[in-house]
Amino acid sequence: MATKKAAKKSTRKYSSSAGKQVKTEVHEMKRGTLKSGRSGKKVKNRKQAIAIGLSEARKKGAKVPKKKS
Repeated sequence: MATKKAAKKSTRKYSSSAGKQVKTEVHEMKRGTLKSGRSGKKVKNRKQAIAIGLSEARKKGAKVPKKKS
């Protein structure tokens, strides 16, 4: 019996534009210019800077997985 080969699915979770957005947000955090949403406090945590970058990428329509809730 012949088996059908499945179409090759893209295994990339994040688009390159999403990576660039995260990179810019982390650089802003290092410079001390990145501020969080409502409170406007400076972001000091690297993970928080990455989360902000991914959120901005989602708003722009880049390929980013859905937020875990």
